[in-house]
Amino acid sequence: MKNRQLLIVMLLLWGWMLTPLRPQVQNYRENVSKRGSTAASFLEIGVGARALAMGGAFTALADDPSTLYWNIAGIAKMRQGGLFFNHTEWIAETNFDYLGGVVQLGRYGALGISITALTMDEMDVTTVTDPEGTGQTFNAGDYAVSVGYALRLTDEFSIGFNPKIIHQYIWHMSATGIAIDVGVHYRTPFKNVSLGFAMTNFGSKMRIAGDNARVLHDFNQQSTGNNDRVTALLETDNWALPLNFKIGLLYDLLKSEQHRAVLAFDAQHPNNDYESVNVGLEYVFNKRFALRGGYRSLFLEDSEESFTLGAGINYPIIGNVMLHFDFAYADFGLLENVQKYSIGIDF
Repeated sequence: MKNRQLLIVMLLLWGWMLTPLRPQVQNYRENVSKRGSTAASFLEIGVGARALAMGGAFTALADDPSTLYWNIAGIAKMRQGGLFFNHTEWIAETNFDYLGGVVQLGRYGALGISITALTMDEMDVTTVTDPEGTGQTFNAGDYAVSVGYALRLTDEFSIGFNPKIIHQYIWHMSATGIAIDVGVHYRTPFKNVSLGFAMTNFGSKMRIAGDNARVLHDFNQQSTGNNDRVTALLETDNWALPLNFKIGLLYDLLKSEQHRAVLAFDAQHPNNDYESVNVGLEYVFNKRFALRGGYRSLFLEDSEESFTLGAGINYPIIGNVMLHFDFAYADFGLLENVQKYSIGIDF
């Protein structure tokens, strides 16, 4: 009886996140989406070819080092430590890279460290008087470093925290912020069902500042003879981080010695867009070969994201050391497509 009541509560909670238009916010949602209203958008770029191939539905699966990004609680239920590297040829000729590592501490939990970088080539400086370029160049980049910790409170329940430092720069301007991710993973008493919850990027607002905000200004343009080149500083606004609440549901469709198939759902509630749902499917043969597919941003109007595909190979090296290669393809509509490559090692 208790298990049945618990299942009902969980399904109601997940359904609340799943519903695209809830009555209490429907009127607001029809008018304002808040798109483009947050800083550090690179924090929203998904990590790992495996997760991307599953449409980003990874909050409840969370069983490899990429879970440092998706649900920090997942590192506590990993059987081994691991290293993970991800490279993505991102939109507009930018490059997205992610490096993460997990160390198991036995009954004391698990520790994870990650570095995220969004980089691009140098660009020419142009002005109104020199539209073809001044001969100078500038660059820009976004970085984040996190140190996370997770602990299994019981065999079924784990919780984790992932504080991070975020830094963005463009030419002589920069902004720095701090944030934290909080995650929970629960293997329910119902056969083959797991739940995950994650709150990501809860933290300070960011404001860009620097030498490029200094300008020369004439405070009295109506008179002559005064100093018309007074140094002034343009004031910039504070912008919130891309906060996101996610609830994930995982169901094992098939589980045997040679075959495993899982179906995953993620419902997300961001502070800079409408609610949406990600769906993913993974099939693994003989613990070596994997095929994956998914769909991102279901129920989200005007989204350029849609279907995803991918595959992976797990190759044993020696003992319990396992090497992982994964590839993912994601359709981005007018922005064409994104290809993601990942390599990982469990030890």
